[in-house]
Amino acid sequence: MRPQTGWLGRLLRNATKGPAEAPHESDVPTPVTTERIAAFLTRRGYRFRIDDDGDITGTWEGHRFWFLLLGPHGTLLQVRGRWARTVGGDERLGVLQAANDWNRDRIWPKVYLREEDGGLGVYGEVSVDLEHGATDDQLGQVVSCGLGTGVQLFSALSALLPGQEDLPEE
Repeated sequence: MRPQTGWLGRLLRNATKGPAEAPHESDVPTPVTTERIAAFLTRRGYRFRIDDDGDITGTWEGHRFWFLLLGPHGTLLQVRGRWARTVGGDERLGVLQAANDWNRDRIWPKVYLREEDGGLGVYGEVSVDLEHGATDDQLGQVVSCGLGTGVQLFSALSALLPGQEDLPEE
């Protein structure tokens, strides 16, 4: 009989091993907190601040992002970004179509428009329920996914609507 390779081989080899070792401390899910999110961003060398609501916020590629812990127990992590441009009324239909196309073709981020003073704001969100906590790697993956896919979305929109004025930096 040939030796098994790939996932089946790993499964069979692991099934014949002795008792599992205790997980390393960093492999154990722990509650997600603002401090853990800030620590991840700091390790990556990102600049951010804590706003008046106690939320982490910063600018990536010129776009504002927030890292929010939502829900009754603060266990829903949401990485929310706002496109640095405001959409005028005459471009509403085109941006709505682009948002629908994005939401149909991709999982992240969810895209929506919101009426704001002087136009429409375009937002992208990645939300994950972390009720049972997260390892450092899992937390980093959610934060990186929110930032990476948000920046991709905003770059795609910028290519569709060149020449718009950017929002002023805070």
